[in-house]
Amino acid sequence: MGNWTTVQEFTLEGFPAMQHLGKVLFFVHLLAYLASIAGNAVIVTITCADSRLHTPMYFFLSIFSFFECCFISAVIPKLLVIFLSGKQTISFPACFIQAFVFVFLGATGFLLIAVMSLDRYVAICKPLHYPTIMNLKTCSLLVTACFALAFTLITGPVVTVSRLSFCGPHVIPHFFCDVGPLIHLSCSDTRSVEMLAFVLALFILLTSLIITIIAYSNIVVTIIRLPSAKEKQRAFSTCSSHLIVLSLMYGSCVFIYVKPKQTNRLDSNREAALVNTVVTPLLNPVIYTLRNKQVHQALRETICRMKISR
Repeated sequence: MGNWTTVQEFTLEGFPAMQHLGKVLFFVHLLAYLASIAGNAVIVTITCADSRLHTPMYFFLSIFSFFECCFISAVIPKLLVIFLSGKQTISFPACFIQAFVFVFLGATGFLLIAVMSLDRYVAICKPLHYPTIMNLKTCSLLVTACFALAFTLITGPVVTVSRLSFCGPHVIPHFFCDVGPLIHLSCSDTRSVEMLAFVLALFILLTSLIITIIAYSNIVVTIIRLPSAKEKQRAFSTCSSHLIVLSLMYGSCVFIYVKPKQTNRLDSNREAALVNTVVTPLLNPVIYTLRNKQVHQALRETICRMKISR
């Protein structure tokens, strides 16, 4: 019998040790969610509205911000429902849709980070060739490639996991449906699919991480050669803030996904997942663009235009 006849729904365990703080946690996560959505939406809006921001860097940032909004919206609303009402059940189709959307958007995000790092490398290390290399066609192809590669890599494993047998119990030790906990719940032989998930996670994370490290290493070398101490300080300040966010993202995802046995540390995976679903989406708008003077000016002028139009 297919598992769709034996499993109708799963139960998301959430954070049972803190369930008595449900309403407090609801308001905290709601504020973080709204702030993340607002910050990323501002980036997308002003990038589209201001012609001075129609550059490759802001094009990639707006795409990344849009994916961030979709990424957190796949997880946080259900977590808010768990905190507020205690309703922890999720249907079988909804669970696997959530798992697919979360993993697909997460993989796309890491590939976009690698592309953004390459963009910064070309802009800083090869400024004379930058307009030629990073034209609109190249930028569009890079974004499409990230989207297509992530979709191709993720679809097979998630479909394979959805076809496994789930005999019970159907309690997922997480606050959303993720591939690792779902594999852990299956009563089928999961060794092959577990290894496949491990290899794909290793490939996506390490490939994007290596590209990012190489790009930023070359950027640092170029910055060191700058004659002006003020330019060096400003460039290092920007790079260091970028690297802090990247360290949080890569560190938490390596901790969760890059291990052959997904059954290890399932409880601690919940806390690590909060970094990627709550903390970094909140920091990204501040770190990447809202500290930028050019963005500040564009934002002020957009607000002024809105006031005048009224």
